[in-house]
Amino acid sequence: MGEFDLIARYFTRPAAPGGGVALGVGDDCALLAPAPGMQLAVSSDMLVEGRHFLSTVDPAALGHKALAVNLSDLAAVGAKPLAFTLALALPAVDERWLAGFARGLFALADAHGCQLAGGDTTRGPLNICITVFGEVPAGGALLRSGARAGDDVWVSGTLGDARLALEVFRGTLAVPAEVFGAARERMERPAPRVALGQALRGLASSAIDVSDGLAGDLGHVLKASGVGATLDADAAAGRIAARRAAGLDGFGADTWRSLALAGGDDYELAFTAPAPARAAVEQAGRSCGTPVTRIGRIEPAPGLRIVDAQGAPLAQRFASFDHFGTP
Repeated sequence: MGEFDLIARYFTRPAAPGGGVALGVGDDCALLAPAPGMQLAVSSDMLVEGRHFLSTVDPAALGHKALAVNLSDLAAVGAKPLAFTLALALPAVDERWLAGFARGLFALADAHGCQLAGGDTTRGPLNICITVFGEVPAGGALLRSGARAGDDVWVSGTLGDARLALEVFRGTLAVPAEVFGAARERMERPAPRVALGQALRGLASSAIDVSDGLAGDLGHVLKASGVGATLDADAAAGRIAARRAAGLDGFGADTWRSLALAGGDDYELAFTAPAPARAAVEQAGRSCGTPVTRIGRIEPAPGLRIVDAQGAPLAQRFASFDHFGTP
């Protein structure tokens, strides 16, 4: 199968009417048509075999995750998905793998009304790069730079389960099979919080998606906003779904805190909002079917201060993932 046969068979679909894509796959450029008064939100993420995913991963799960990590960036700015491009390097044409990958990719794309508008294919080590496009009202995007002293710090969904699954793969932790299965699902099929991001427009003062670890990602918000924060490590660790399974508290507090604050691969939203908006933020979470948890507060003094449930400072260091600094 040649390159263009591959594209035609697995990645060419009829354009959906009214989806913001005026011209999709087949020309040198796609043409996007955001609604009047909207700005384009654009983000790219690359997934490399051996660095971001295991060679044994189900191709449908990989297709899902490749798009999900990009949709999570749109969620972080409160944007509605429009379209995406796919650049795909393949060591060889494997039709079974391509069918599974395309199935997982398009299932998530269809769920969020996000059309494949173009891209590229080539031969090489397995590498997936997606660029996603969304739209957000002009001046309405959630940014990292809006946190203010007195704001609450919130997080959506659950934290740490993806890292728990990775540590089970590495052999450093052992959990019951059903717990590992649920954690692995969180690692391989993250749920981008697109609806929540849009619901938080006008409520949240800042936002970021949690991809490299909560402590480090929140640090980007603090730096951009010129503020600091105190974070309750135990409130964050309480959001690990696996921890609520019977018998798993035996790992100890330090392990749970590390999974929650430095685990990464969660693709949840960390965001700030003024204290008077607490009820509205909780309602936004309920309306989207996504739980939200208040885990800290923004303060004028720079830096991130991490405490336990009793407010005592923790000496433990929580380093987020860094492609050029973390093994």
